[in-house]
Amino acid sequence: MKTSGSGAEAPGRGIVTRQLTAIIEREGDGYVALCPELDVGSQGDTVEDARRNLVEAVTLFLECADPTEVEERLHSEVFITHLEVAVG
Repeated sequence: MKTSGSGAEAPGRGIVTRQLTAIIEREGDGYVALCPELDVGSQGDTVEDARRNLVEAVTLFLECADPTEVEERLHSEVFITHLEVAVG
């Protein structure tokens, strides 16, 4: 799966939306969420909480970070695939 960090402006509002990736995995009793395009992470008690918290973290980062930092951290292409490895 390929994702893009390109943005699209919402009609009439001047708001740019971005399609980003969320990787969520169980860690202990909760879940950890990562947006690999920006290297921003969060966590939550459920998958839904972790996703919601990640959206908030990414939004805050994009609102508060210097545009240069956003540009430096933004990976325009992220590929997610499965690996098959031989063990033993």
